[in-house]
Amino acid sequence: MSFWFNFVKNAFLGMLRLFWFSKRKISNSLSIYIKTSTGNTLAVELDPKWDIKNLKEIVAPRMGIAPEDIKIIFAGKELHNSTIIEECDLGQQSTLHAVRTPPHKMLNKRKDTTSPIEESMSESMSISNDSGSKPMNETLMDLSLDLDESDRQTLSLEVQQENRAHFYVYCSAPCKDVTAGKLRVKCARCGSGAVTVDRDPQCWPDVLEPRRITVHCESAYCPVTSSVFSDETDNQVSYAHFYFKCAKHPSLGENDEAVPLYLVKPNLRNIPCLACTDVRETVLVFPCEAGHVTCLDCFREYCTVRLHERQFEFDTAEGYYTLPCPAGCSNSFIREVHHFHFLSAEQYERYQRFSTEEHVLRAGGLLCPRPNCGMGIIPPSVEDGGDAECRKIQCIGGCGYVFCRICLQGYHVGECESQTLETSTNVFSSRNYSVDPVKANEAKWEEASRKTIQISTKPCPKCRTPTERDGGCMHMVCVRAGCGYHWCWLCQTEWARECMGNHWFG
Repeated sequence: MSFWFNFVKNAFLGMLRLFWFSKRKISNSLSIYIKTSTGNTLAVELDPKWDIKNLKEIVAPRMGIAPEDIKIIFAGKELHNSTIIEECDLGQQSTLHAVRTPPHKMLNKRKDTTSPIEESMSESMSISNDSGSKPMNETLMDLSLDLDESDRQTLSLEVQQENRAHFYVYCSAPCKDVTAGKLRVKCARCGSGAVTVDRDPQCWPDVLEPRRITVHCESAYCPVTSSVFSDETDNQVSYAHFYFKCAKHPSLGENDEAVPLYLVKPNLRNIPCLACTDVRETVLVFPCEAGHVTCLDCFREYCTVRLHERQFEFDTAEGYYTLPCPAGCSNSFIREVHHFHFLSAEQYERYQRFSTEEHVLRAGGLLCPRPNCGMGIIPPSVEDGGDAECRKIQCIGGCGYVFCRICLQGYHVGECESQTLETSTNVFSSRNYSVDPVKANEAKWEEASRKTIQISTKPCPKCRTPTERDGGCMHMVCVRAGCGYHWCWLCQTEWARECMGNHWFG
């Protein structure tokens, strides 16, 4: 009878709490999702001024258990009852995890008068005393990966709190921009976010490299903990998988991730920019031994100038088209190329094109010489059945142009004619005026006509007489006196039965 009495009592109190919270006026609503240990997802409207205890009282009736039997987990931390919701770094449509508190032998030994906060503090102190490490922060928002021990000792607590969890990310969708980021964590084995970290990350390698920090996973479907109520130990260990989310747009779920820009940091030490000498709040620190600092405006200008001059360098060790420290330091290449998203969208597209071309050329390929194409082509090697002496190259997947590998002109029979290169890599400049050589080649009066002729005409493969096709079939006959060569417009080789059967009319 006592069991049924307590059950009815808890249900009645839960309904009263739910009714009371539904009547409260929410000044600034926060829409979040609660994932339960049973696999259900609950949509909840909250006031950011509420605390976690209020949240438990709302969720408890819908889970059918008492509020004191619920643990709320977010970003690798169990949130205490007194934690204010707006201090948890939550955004719209964020996901929290609500799990049933498992029975534990240690709970029976604690006094009933001990509060959850005191219990958590005693646990943190015991961890600190046993392992020699610092007590863990209440949330991931309280930590900064850019502060070492000397910074924590010299900087005031107020300064540290103002700059806590200051991360930058590149959001590929939907923002497509460099934005502020939030640090999140889930189980590397099962992907569940219902985990608590065994220690806080102290540096960027803790976050970027795998198998650095262990976690306790509360998911019933994790292979390490097949049941959240199991007291059996397992030799397997669950590791943390840290990831970042964009703070600009509402969460799109737990798989909504952004690329961390770990070289961009808050300038807590007030170091001047190496270019303009200004002291800015946010800077980029190059991965050189000296750790040279530049403000974001100067970094953007540095990238723009090097891109304009096509002076990005190829990191042969990692295969990246990137930039080193402008001070000339060795081993200073930027390995995460998403940092170059500080360029405009048009400039970053050009950077990607230059990078692709550099990869093709270094792989033994070449670029299609036809105007407005530039498709990268890697001819088949001898091992793949290719002919090392073959000069005939076709732009497959691009414009279809067939050209000579040696002179880069239309494919022909016989020796190549000498060609005069019109391009130049010099920059013509004066005191107040500079000229881009690439744009200079496009600014010629006859350039448009030359390009039109080059696109609409092809040379006879035998005598190299320019021939224009204005319709009809692909069978071409050279009209030059003494030549009369029969050739295919597409293949740019001698007309054959295969051409007639495959593409006589295109």
